[in-house]
Amino acid sequence: MYEFKDKVAIVTGGASGIGRSVAVMYAQSGAKVVVSDVNDQMGAETVEMIKKAKGEAVFFRTDVSNAGENEALVEFALNKFGRLDLACNNAGIGGEQNPTGAYSIEGWDKVIATNLSGIFYGMRYEIPAMLKTGGGAIVNMASILGQVAFSGAPAYVAAKHGIVGLTRSAAVEYGKQGIRVNAVGPGFIQTPMIASVDGDPAMHAALVAMHPIGRLGKPEEVAELVMWLSSNKASFVTGAYYAVDGGYLAQ
Repeated sequence: MYEFKDKVAIVTGGASGIGRSVAVMYAQSGAKVVVSDVNDQMGAETVEMIKKAKGEAVFFRTDVSNAGENEALVEFALNKFGRLDLACNNAGIGGEQNPTGAYSIEGWDKVIATNLSGIFYGMRYEIPAMLKTGGGAIVNMASILGQVAFSGAPAYVAAKHGIVGLTRSAAVEYGKQGIRVNAVGPGFIQTPMIASVDGDPAMHAALVAMHPIGRLGKPEEVAELVMWLSSNKASFVTGAYYAVDGGYLAQ
């Protein structure tokens, strides 16, 4: 069990999947959690799950592609709990499936705004808040596609590569001030983002075959890595990218 008593955490994209698992685990470890998402109903469900387990959480609706809403999220956390110690910038979208030469401009802008600019906006306001109390830990959700390509997803791949570079830059800038920043690279995880493949046995089997471990990952398996990176057990770890991918990148 990790010890986050008296810590305050923000989790974006906390309404389902990996974000929900991260929020629940933060709370189980004693943190006060601000759950953020654009899905009010499912975000509230995450908060209710935490409360039923005797944890402490609140929901704040945030579209991470909007800088002002990220600022409001951090201000809400500070006003509600008085500090910010942990942040998991997890919110993201898949986007359309098209090759680069046919990818829509609108689709590109939407994915980059959410998946890359959203991470920058989050850190832009999280970092000053953490500096006020002597530091903290930030975990940014990249992907295996932050290291390799995937046909038909140029915007997603570009954004996830960008997250890794952004993470490293922030880690170098703020390491001496007590803020650690790391990135996590999940493989294909059983979340709503890939739920469409559940009805397509051939597609599901193809995704499974990409992972030497022989199955898709579970959200809680990614959350466990986020917990470690957020904790003092990882006190000498910053600027790193950690895959949790069932061997996908090892092939």
